[in-house]
Amino acid sequence: MIEDFEMWARATQWGEFGRSSQWVWATTESFHFVGLSLLIGTVGLFDLRLMGMAKSIPVAALHRLIPLGIAGYAVNLFTGSLFLCAYPDQYLYNRAFQFKMAFMVLAGLNILAFYSAGFRQAKTVGPGEDASLQIRLIAAFSFFLWFGVLTCGRLLTFYRP
Repeated sequence: MIEDFEMWARATQWGEFGRSSQWVWATTESFHFVGLSLLIGTVGLFDLRLMGMAKSIPVAALHRLIPLGIAGYAVNLFTGSLFLCAYPDQYLYNRAFQFKMAFMVLAGLNILAFYSAGFRQAKTVGPGEDASLQIRLIAAFSFFLWFGVLTCGRLLTFYRP
């Protein structure tokens, strides 16, 4: 099944485009970095505030930055799919990539937990106030998971199959 996906991805126009020139790859990596910066910069700052840092900033004010993080995630989803389709063998059999995907799935589940169980309470945390223990734990887990995504993404080039 993995081999079938590998052959399909490599044969797509998206995969061919990703292999078409060094400029395509370099430009895509640059956009991937910008997307990651938006994602980690906004979500990471939001998580740190929920964990109790920068208490002078209201949580609701930081939450207004989350759409920038979502935009960064969308950029990374787009650019990451190009990387995967261009050279699927470098990713599908790579332990760092497998861990990165696991971290991303867990981060997505953590986001669901936050918005279903704690967002209403978190958005009312004002300047100088602490979030509940539940919210602080969700934020700490989020921070850990996104740091895992970042780390595994960086390790991809060191653990190529």
